Amino acid sequence: IKGSNRAVVVSVAQFDPGVSLGDRAGAQKDAKRLHGTLSRRGFEVELHSDLSGDEIYELPYRDCFLAVLSSHGEEDCVFGADGKPVRLSRIFVILLMLSLQACRGDALDDGVEVDSAGDATDCSFSLHLSVPVDTAVMYATPPGYGAFMSPLGSVFLQTFCTLLEDEAHQNLELTRLMTRLSHRVAYNFQAKGRELGGKKEMPCFLTRLTREVFLSSDS
Repeated sequence: IKGSNRAVVVSVAQFDPGVSLGDRAGAQKDAKRLHGTLSRRGFEVELHSDLSGDEIYELPYRDCFLAVLSSHGEEDCVFGADGKPVRLSRIFVILLMLSLQACRGDALDDGVEVDSAGDATDCSFSLHLSVPVDTAVMYATPPGYGAFMSPLGSVFLQTFCTLLEDEAHQNLELTRLMTRLSHRVAYNFQAKGRELGGKKEMPCFLTRLTREVFLSSDS
């Protein structure tokens, strides 16, 4: 969409005192890298840190090409710094692309290998219906699963930035970009350590786009 070169990045790294959600080491690294990577792609990036739930709702998303929300979350919401849930269905209606780094449950992916002709991950048909036409949503993980974060950043957003940097010379179509991102996270990442060793992460994307959209400031 020509002229839609705004990108909004919301990162919640620290939660208010009394909120029973742990601080997110690595979230600031994600935000800093996103700002640099998207700026080099020609986007006007607005970075917001540790906002409350109401403040996240009040951000000017309209005429925004891309929004990235990074926080603790559940299947249908993310949390503001005050612990208030932000319902994704209220954000969907005013965006073209939303990218989410948040857990959507507690399960961990053992990375079972399947034939490529098998069914794709079920990303909840009811949630798909809440996504407006000409909108795409990219999740770090399917419903019910946790997303990996370390002090170096999240697997999902760091891989997203690496992909944009590797493909800097290309004007990638959005669904192709999301497919490549899913492939990189699924096949290049494997958790280490005694408790999480061998666990995987598989992004999930929903799209109701009716036309090709390219990730550049003159799409």
